[in-house]
Amino acid sequence: MRFMLTVALFAVAVVFGPHTARADDRFPWCAVISVGAGEVVWDCQYRTVEECVPNVLAGNRGFCNHNPRYEGPVTAPRAHRKRHVKRS
Repeated sequence: MRFMLTVALFAVAVVFGPHTARADDRFPWCAVISVGAGEVVWDCQYRTVEECVPNVLAGNRGFCNHNPRYEGPVTAPRAHRKRHVKRS
């Protein structure tokens, strides 16, 4: 009975406990915030480093970093034109 209670409490802690945020791939900058015990939260919602810095300076222990999942805007490859050479 005690073992089952321990397993149930552990399962509840895992499901409802604090989770680290995942890096969002839509924005190029993240505020990496320390939440204690060696854990950090990646808050990736900033388009520029200037948008990120106030969040870190507002008392959150952390720093701004490039988003490791950001790939930039997708552009279509340009078609190359064939250059025709006139022969005389």
